[in-house]
Amino acid sequence: MMGKLLTADFLKIKRKGLWLLTLIGPLGVVALQMVNYGVRKDYLLQQSEDDWGYFLLNVHSFTPLAIVLGIAILTSFIASIENETNAWKQLIALPVSKLTVYLSKFTLLAILLFFASTLLMFFTLSYGLFLELGDTVPYMELAKYSYFPAFAALPILALQLWIASVSHNQGIPITVGIFGVIFAYSSYVLPDWMIWKWPSLMNQWNEPMINVLLGVGIGILLYIIGMVDFARRDVK
Repeated sequence: MMGKLLTADFLKIKRKGLWLLTLIGPLGVVALQMVNYGVRKDYLLQQSEDDWGYFLLNVHSFTPLAIVLGIAILTSFIASIENETNAWKQLIALPVSKLTVYLSKFTLLAILLFFASTLLMFFTLSYGLFLELGDTVPYMELAKYSYFPAFAALPILALQLWIASVSHNQGIPITVGIFGVIFAYSSYVLPDWMIWKWPSLMNQWNEPMINVLLGVGIGILLYIIGMVDFARRDVK
């Protein structure tokens, strides 16, 4: 049943532009560096001893903003699709638990998030090779800056899905998402415990893996809380 629900969710977003949004996010992040390096490539290369490393840091500086904004938009869109078509009632009327319905939505969003991360890695690698930053490509660093922010952002995904699923007015999750983008933009001044800081991979220990582990752990916790709350509510 889970597979059928997930297949149905993918069919629902087929013509809604969500795949396009998933493409625009990572492409936009790398496009900013295309402009940056296109205008002042010589200057930027003079600023670094490690051209690939400096390039990856420049790309990563915009990744948290794109992830937080993308999550807010995607979760709100998916919830809006269900609300507009009154699909919540139809789903719950099926011989399937609310827990499975909620899991399907979260799984769909997680797939979109990690698909965007894969595109980010591909676009970053492609433009880095175009810039001829060096023969030795730091593939591990490339993967880290592409996927670590997504793992660290799982609590934001769980929180936004929870709010979007229980809110009839999608202005609420969008507002929360906007504040999340502001927090992500100001991540360098945020305390380490705020979830909107974690996709930046910054912390006082200078260890990105801490953000990843916190993201996965707290993400699972928030998912469970949101799932239980969704299951206890009456669908209107």
